[in-house]
Amino acid sequence: MMTRNDGDRNKNGARNNDERRERLAAGIRGQFGTEATMRFLRALPAFRTENDIPDRFRELLDRLDGIESSVAARGPRR
Repeated sequence: MMTRNDGDRNKNGARNNDERRERLAAGIRGQFGTEATMRFLRALPAFRTENDIPDRFRELLDRLDGIESSVAARGPRR
């Protein structure tokens, strides 16, 4: 049998879990944006761009870099 206090405890536990998940997600997003991580990823073959890609693709990648930079400058999402 669940009492009223048990129900409140479950709500608070769920709220704490949600907050914990949000903090974890923010921490992971922060780690992916660090210069050290970016340098590491650029060294991996799957994340390197080829020098001979068509100009149109290079332009799209440059636009994507600009958008990512402006989003990162705004700070973490809430």
